[in-house]
Amino acid sequence: MKALSKSMDYTERVIEIFRESIDLKQKCAGSLAPLVARTARLVAGALLEGNKLLACGNGGSAADAQHFAAEMLNRFEAERPGLPAVALTTDSSTITSIANDYQFAEVFSKQIRALGQSGDILLAISTSGESPNIVNAIDAAHDRDMRVALLSGRDGGKAAQRLKEGDIEIRVPGWSTARIQEVHIMLIHCVCDLVDRQLLGQENWNDG
Repeated sequence: MKALSKSMDYTERVIEIFRESIDLKQKCAGSLAPLVARTARLVAGALLEGNKLLACGNGGSAADAQHFAAEMLNRFEAERPGLPAVALTTDSSTITSIANDYQFAEVFSKQIRALGQSGDILLAISTSGESPNIVNAIDAAHDRDMRVALLSGRDGGKAAQRLKEGDIEIRVPGWSTARIQEVHIMLIHCVCDLVDRQLLGQENWNDG
């Protein structure tokens, strides 16, 4: 691998990365906005019915799941009561015991079968859609009569194929894991914003 020899080369690479990220976000803005709005309505409706949110992902997507849960349980940009949201990625004792006694592919599904209830929402995050524990999490959510919102990328993978009527997939049309994750956090912030607007009565929705 040839090293970059000039500081300007690094600067140009940073600018290139920014442009790639901006281009993908612009590509997604129009096509994904209706799906984001649907997801926000789904989440807000579940919360208004007294249900909760569960979120999961691996690696950077695990951080995104935790980010989403924190924005819901604590606050996003407006003052409001905390909302019931749990990231299934945070309990190291639970995760390691399941992985040790069974297999890593079950670290989310066993939690969902224990904690999930009818009417709850699962936010599953996977850039490839191929993670076995995400696929199993979606199946477990359906077993518990939960609806699923999937943040995906590339071709959606096996996770997208597991979705049922009433679920929502927001698929980022890209192949770079880093660029997909950058859009995912934008999508999460959009959902948080719209959920707050609906719950706090800041506007009447008219997005069709």
